[in-house]
Amino acid sequence: MHFDAGYFFGFVFHPPLALLRGLMTTVLTTFVSMAFGVLAGLFLSICGVSPWRAIRWVNTVYIFIFRGTPLLVQVIIIYFGLPYLINVDLFPQSVQLFGFISVGGAVVAGVTAFALHEAAYFSEIARAAIASVESGQWEAGRALGMTPGLVMRRIILPQAVRIMLPPLGNQINGMLKATSLLYLIAVPEMLFIADAVQSVNYKTLEVYLGVSVYYLALTTAWGYIQEALEKHYSKGFGLI
Repeated sequence: MHFDAGYFFGFVFHPPLALLRGLMTTVLTTFVSMAFGVLAGLFLSICGVSPWRAIRWVNTVYIFIFRGTPLLVQVIIIYFGLPYLINVDLFPQSVQLFGFISVGGAVVAGVTAFALHEAAYFSEIARAAIASVESGQWEAGRALGMTPGLVMRRIILPQAVRIMLPPLGNQINGMLKATSLLYLIAVPEMLFIADAVQSVNYKTLEVYLGVSVYYLALTTAWGYIQEALEKHYSKGFGLI
């Protein structure tokens, strides 16, 4: 057994079309999951700083469950366990979104699991960022006659977002790699395609090293984007 360098470089620089489609699936799944996860996490973080104990309790229990269990387990439970529990096929082979976009049910299940998981982590990121803003900012806004919601939107969040950006960028980086877990529910992302390729030609090491190069390229590219975003918004920005 020997390493086929020619095949490796060919796989990296002239990848099969299926691998490029898998790469697009990886990227789209990452950013759609993060978008929903950030929105849900922001809502949970506001619950976490609520003056009402019952609402804070909801946030605490949610974080306890989704941060305390492995993401892989969550994906399996949502895709296989949840439909079995309620006896409804939640994730059929093809799902119509908005009446004209058709995606695989496994993709929807994966995005759902990733978004719910990310919400728990981003909730803590956002809660800590909001809590780091000086209490005098709240008092100043209230003194100007602003409602609590307006103070949050116009004063607190613009300052908190600067603090959120670095850990949020790291979460996106991690999510790019976590999408490989979708392999277990047959989503055709990069790892799934790589496994299919190596099962035919038995170039296991060459194929998996090639896929590693693509993951490194994605995370490196995102690193530069994150750095640019942090630099651009280092002075903060306003929200409507």
